[in-house]
Amino acid sequence: MRILQVSPRYYPTIGGIEEHVRNISERLAREHEVTVFACDPSGKLPKEESIDGVFVKRFESFCPSDAYYISPGMARRLKKSEFDVVHGHSYHALPLYFARYAKAKRFIVTPHYHRHGHTAFRDFLIKLYRRFGKRIFDQASRVIAVSEYEKRLLIEDFTIDTAKLSVIPNGIDSSEHSNQEVISKEPRTILYVGRLEEYKGLQHVIDTLPLLHKDYHLQVVGDGPHKAHLVAKTRELGLNDRVRFYHDLPRPELLERYAKAGVFVLLSRYEAFALTVAEALASRTPCIVANTSALSEWVDDKNCFGIKYPIDRKELAGLIDRVAGVTAGDVRLWDWDMVVAELIHAYLAD
Repeated sequence: MRILQVSPRYYPTIGGIEEHVRNISERLAREHEVTVFACDPSGKLPKEESIDGVFVKRFESFCPSDAYYISPGMARRLKKSEFDVVHGHSYHALPLYFARYAKAKRFIVTPHYHRHGHTAFRDFLIKLYRRFGKRIFDQASRVIAVSEYEKRLLIEDFTIDTAKLSVIPNGIDSSEHSNQEVISKEPRTILYVGRLEEYKGLQHVIDTLPLLHKDYHLQVVGDGPHKAHLVAKTRELGLNDRVRFYHDLPRPELLERYAKAGVFVLLSRYEAFALTVAEALASRTPCIVANTSALSEWVDDKNCFGIKYPIDRKELAGLIDRVAGVTAGDVRLWDWDMVVAELIHAYLAD
């Protein structure tokens, strides 16, 4: 099959959707011809290149507030493109809307939808866009949610025909985690991995750190528009020696940090899945998450523990102290090979 993946961004840019598209594309490319159309707002990445068997074409784009990914060049190219399957990603950016312009036997949509914008203004725009966004789902051959939570939102907000709606979770690469049990834990290391956005809730972890024993320290892996605020907060609270910020870590080093951490914390107000939680659990690291959105599906009070909004610092400190260092047990996680096998069925369905 000739398969086109349409994504706001692609590797080496890091993020949940980027990791999703990279992992399915590289595995599909073992037996199929796979192309990725993505945006490059930086203008610094190659316009065209082959990465692990995947042909990647990047387009110039305008991204106000690091969002939307407006690319007239991509839209024009899509109108001239023809593939057996076009698979578009991320309702919260415009490339998916234009993906439907390409000619294809099957148009597959994985929206990674969580209903909300990342700011009040962007939240308003999301609601305004809904009438136009519905066209994506009306034209789709199959709509794939990554969690039961996302599936419910899609039904409520777009009245999608449930016959063409299915749930295929994100996966992990099992081989990456096969030998991590030999890595020694650092029980008082708190880890966060992800975009640095206000809605992700990392500020609550920083605010809580002074309530914990001074041996506790926080490692932050990621970048984003909220970073300057978080760095300033760290400095104001006198926590420079207890908080470390990292960006663009090599994959082996990131996996090592997952494995060594005493606890992984994600206090996001809304998530469609949370791939970082899956990777932490695969590393046998216990997790604390906000009991919201799809994050609540992870909570089992054994490996993953929930906390409600508004976040109470004393409650969070107590939970971190209780959970840190616990070894997470077996959690049922999908492997990316399983995900791709299900996608092939979706691509070939009548």
